[in-house]
Amino acid sequence: MTSQKPKQPSTPHRPSQGNRDFRNRIKRGGKPTDRQKKGEQENIPRGAPQLQAGDATAQPCIILRAGREKSLLRRHPWVFSGAIERVDGAPLSGDTLPVRDAAGNFLAWAAYNQDSQITARVWSWREEEVIDAEFFRRRISTALEARRALLPRTRAGQGRGEGMNNGARLIHAESDGLPGLVVDQYGDTLVMQIGSAGAERWRDAIADILQELCNPACIYERSDSDSRGLEGLEPRNGVLRGALPESVEVVEHGLRFRVDVAAGQKTGFYLDQRDNRALTETLARDKDVLNCFCYTGGFSLYALRGGAKSALSIDASGDALRISEENLTRNGLDATRAEWQEADVFQALRKLRDQGRTFDFIILDPPKFAPTAAFAEKAARGYKDINLLGFKLLRPGGLLATYSCSGGISEDLFQKIIAGAALDAGVDAQIIHYLHASADHPVLLSFPEGAYLKGLVLRVAG
Repeated sequence: MTSQKPKQPSTPHRPSQGNRDFRNRIKRGGKPTDRQKKGEQENIPRGAPQLQAGDATAQPCIILRAGREKSLLRRHPWVFSGAIERVDGAPLSGDTLPVRDAAGNFLAWAAYNQDSQITARVWSWREEEVIDAEFFRRRISTALEARRALLPRTRAGQGRGEGMNNGARLIHAESDGLPGLVVDQYGDTLVMQIGSAGAERWRDAIADILQELCNPACIYERSDSDSRGLEGLEPRNGVLRGALPESVEVVEHGLRFRVDVAAGQKTGFYLDQRDNRALTETLARDKDVLNCFCYTGGFSLYALRGGAKSALSIDASGDALRISEENLTRNGLDATRAEWQEADVFQALRKLRDQGRTFDFIILDPPKFAPTAAFAEKAARGYKDINLLGFKLLRPGGLLATYSCSGGISEDLFQKIIAGAALDAGVDAQIIHYLHASADHPVLLSFPEGAYLKGLVLRVAG
C-alpha cells in the first residue's frame, strides 16, 4: 500500500485493504440517490421490501400472490417479498406467522422479517407444529445426533474432548431446519452466529439449550456478518454463556490450530475445508507449494506435514499470519520450509509472475467475492484474474486447487470461469477432483443455496 495514513492494526476478521473481501473492488459505482440517503439516515436496509398491509385486526398471517406458492410446495425455505400479496395483522420482525396461498391454504410456519427481501424463513411445514422452546430443543438435538453419526471421531456437542478431531459445525442453518443459525464447536467452546430475525427472537432460548445439551465452557456469539445488515439487525459479539478460555484450540486430523473466536474470520476457523485440507496433504509431497489467502495457515500446515519441499503462504492480515506461525510451531513442523508473506494476493501473484517464480502446487482459497448472484458478473473477473495468474505460475504437470465460497457463483459458472482462465493462460488442464464442504455442512436437497463452497483440483499438462 502507498497510503501515508497511519496503518491501523489488521485483524483476521477485518482483512487489510488489499484483499478486503473483494467487495470494495466490485461495488457498483455512482452516487446514492436521495431515497437511498434517506434510507441510510433512518437505518433502513437499502432495498428493504415495501409490503402491502392487510387487515390490521385480523390474525397475523402472510398471504402469497396467486401462483407464488410453488417454491414452498417444493420445500424451499425462503419466501421473498415479491411473492407476498399482503401481511395481515400487525406482526413484528421475528414473529412466527403462518404462510398461506391465495386461497387461504396453509403452507408453512415461518419467521417474519419486514426489513428483509427474504421476508419469511420457514421453521416447519406441519400446521400442527408449535414453534416454541421445545421445537428448538428437538431440532438442535437432531442436528447434534447427525454430527455424532457423520463424524464419529468428533465429539460433536459433547463439550470437552481431545480426539483426532474436536471441531465441527453443529448447526448449519437452513440445512438443519434452523434458518439463520450457525453453531461451530472448537473443543469446549461453541461459537454461535445469528443471521436472521427469527433466530434472533429465540437467541437466549437457543443458548440455554446448547448449554444444557453440550455443556461447553463457553458459548461465544459472533453475530457480526454482513448479512445481518440486510436483515435490519445490528452486529453483536461477546460471551453468551460461561467464560471464554484464554486460548481456544481445534484439533483436526492430529494437527492443532489456535482459533481466534472473537475476531477471526467467520467463527474463527474454516471447518468446511477439513476434508480438502486432508486431501492437500496427500498431494503435496516433494512439491513447492504456494498457498494464497492462507488465513491461519491450514492448507500450508497440511502440505508441510505431507512432505512439501517448501510452502509460501500469502495473506493480507498480519494477525492471521502471526497465528499461522504459532500454529506451525505448536505442531513441530519444519519452519525452514515455510515462508509467510503479508500482501495483497492479487499484487503478490503479479510480482511472483514478474520475478519468474514457479510452483508445483498452488492453492487459491479467496474470501467471498460474490455474496449474492447480483455480484456474480463482476466477481467472475476476480476469480478469473487470480486463476489466470495461478496457471501462469504453475510448472508443467503442476496442480492447482482453486475454491469459491461465494453463494452467488454456481458450481457450473465457477468451472466455466476456471476454463476461461486456463484458455487465456494457454494451458491444457484436467479436473482430477471436485471438492465441496465437509460432511458437517450438509446441503438440503430443496435448498441448493446451501452448497456455497465449491472447488476443483486441476492438473496442468506436462
